[in-house]
Amino acid sequence: MLVRYVSSKKSWILLFISLLGVTDLLIILDQGVSVTPTSFIYLNALYIIVFVVFFIWRYRKETRYLEAVAKLQKDMQTNWFESLPQPDNELDKITDNVLREASSHFKQMLSQVKEAQLIENDFTASWIHEIKTPLTAMKLILDTQSNPDISKIETEWLRIHLLVERQLYMTRLPALESDYVLERLSVQRLAIEEIQELAPWCMEKNLEVNIEGKDDAVVTDRKWCRFIIRQILTNAIKYSPSDTSLTFRTAVTEQENVYLDIIDEGPGIQPHDLPRIFDKGFTGGNGRIHNAATGLGLYLAQTVAAKIGITLQVHSSQSQGTTMRLTFTDSNAFETVRRGQADHIPL
Repeated sequence: MLVRYVSSKKSWILLFISLLGVTDLLIILDQGVSVTPTSFIYLNALYIIVFVVFFIWRYRKETRYLEAVAKLQKDMQTNWFESLPQPDNELDKITDNVLREASSHFKQMLSQVKEAQLIENDFTASWIHEIKTPLTAMKLILDTQSNPDISKIETEWLRIHLLVERQLYMTRLPALESDYVLERLSVQRLAIEEIQELAPWCMEKNLEVNIEGKDDAVVTDRKWCRFIIRQILTNAIKYSPSDTSLTFRTAVTEQENVYLDIIDEGPGIQPHDLPRIFDKGFTGGNGRIHNAATGLGLYLAQTVAAKIGITLQVHSSQSQGTTMRLTFTDSNAFETVRRGQADHIPL
């Protein structure tokens, strides 16, 4: 701050040096002024001391407000403008007014954007609920038919249903914290529920489903946890060759955290794609080859998992399948319990 201040006051310093130089020249050249060398040095020293004291005083007074603003910049918070110091002079008052007006303006703009986004989400959610009605009717009709060709139609219906459901969850994602109910649930039961949901697709590809390991209970939200499993399982089915198998394995880590592995026998993930598979919009080599990826499934799974206390890890090698591990750390879940939702957990 001092270096910047000195740099901004170069005109002051040059003016002082010029005036001091003119004064010294007048003393030296004017024959009518008689000054001893000691008095000459004393006069110059006095001027310099006065100027330095004045400069330090102005520095402290004029940079007090700027230093406080600089600290806010390093630790910027939502209500930063409430922490603005009182300005010491008219120039600082102008800066203070500009900052407060800018804050008010951008808050208003943000409010308008949020309002437009809420309206758009409401329209999307309304459309999804409307489209689910004919989809449900179609499902009832398909269930009453015994024609072998109906199974293919049922698989396509399932894919449409999954896309509609995913869009509904995407509209709910910003409000996940208010749509979060904790329960003590069986991990394998959660996996079985999703397997049953996607059974037509598995049967179309003749995929064998295996469940291994000891079942354990975890504290989590049923709906959002199933959503994570569904995104991973959808990817596993999509990229698995026909007549292969899917394996669900449960166990407990050394830190006593329950985990669920979802293992497929698909083409695997290329090493250079692994660090980016959870990035929004990233499809990877397999997605480009199959031309069926949106780059949203794993991104949404990771986003939701981070919010509800689940850690996602991937282990894969090309041509040897993929293992997606869900580790239930319960850290976020228990934090929510402490905030007053413990009554939702049946023991």
